[in-house]
Amino acid sequence: MSEPSALTVRVETARKAGAGDFRFRLLTLLAALAVLAIFSGVVLSLVIGAMPAFKAFGLGFITTEAWSPTRERFGALAPIYGTLVTSLIAMLIAVPVGIGIAIFLTDLCPRPLRRPIGTAIELLAGIPSIIYGIWGLFVFAPWFQLHVQEPVVEAVGNIPVLSTLFGGATFGIGTLTAALILSIMILPFISAVTRDVLETVPSALKEASYALGSTSWEVMWKVCLPFCQTGVAGGAMLALGRALGETMAVTFVIGNAHRISPSLFAPGTSISATIANEFSEATSELYTSSLIELGFLLFVITFIVLACAQLMLRQMEKGKGKVT
Repeated sequence: MSEPSALTVRVETARKAGAGDFRFRLLTLLAALAVLAIFSGVVLSLVIGAMPAFKAFGLGFITTEAWSPTRERFGALAPIYGTLVTSLIAMLIAVPVGIGIAIFLTDLCPRPLRRPIGTAIELLAGIPSIIYGIWGLFVFAPWFQLHVQEPVVEAVGNIPVLSTLFGGATFGIGTLTAALILSIMILPFISAVTRDVLETVPSALKEASYALGSTSWEVMWKVCLPFCQTGVAGGAMLALGRALGETMAVTFVIGNAHRISPSLFAPGTSISATIANEFSEATSELYTSSLIELGFLLFVITFIVLACAQLMLRQMEKGKGKVT
């Protein structure tokens, strides 16, 4: 029996390789379609579950503060307000602190301390949220009430604006307490991502800046951060997504009061905290549907925020090549 020719062997090898590539493409396509199917299923189930509440309240569900299960009157304004305010305050605290930590670990920290400090900060991301909640309720909230809230309330007195933002009774728990706990929780995400992207800055850029007489502040602010601004912004958006959807830690320390108060020390609520607290008590169809609509609103808010973040990142990428 004659041996196959070299051409026949090459053709057979190419045919097998082509079949392997086709199977690989098919598997990756199925994986992508599975993600889309799960996403569509979640959205569809939320829409179907929220339909009774939407028919009963319409758009007034978003603009109404009242929340009374006994009278079956439900409004999402207070949870939406609490979710946005706690997330915004947490980002205002965590972003500059996280970037500062990343800069310190990248360029300023003594080398023997870099790994222990970096590991300790990153371990914060592995602590379960319920542990943050228990610590916040039993340790941080009493300390915060005694050493921060009461002195601040006495200090602001009748000062306009400040007495509104930081006035009233002090309970330890409240909107600001929840925001501070959230800032601690999202800090590792911001610092870890920022540290990774700062390490991608070419050393030649930094050395050239130092050679021209730039200070460490100028090198970081005018060279390193502009070079990796897209990655820094992406890390911040990742942290914001975590802050918007955080449940257990916020539930423990926010106070769970369905009202909007101008004071940051006053108890409030968030969408996730409301769902976690009341889902087991929802006995009527309208009550359950209202909670599901809250979940749908949280999904919409998160989607809008992340979509805006993607648009911002694309604009930043386009602007990198422009000379100003």
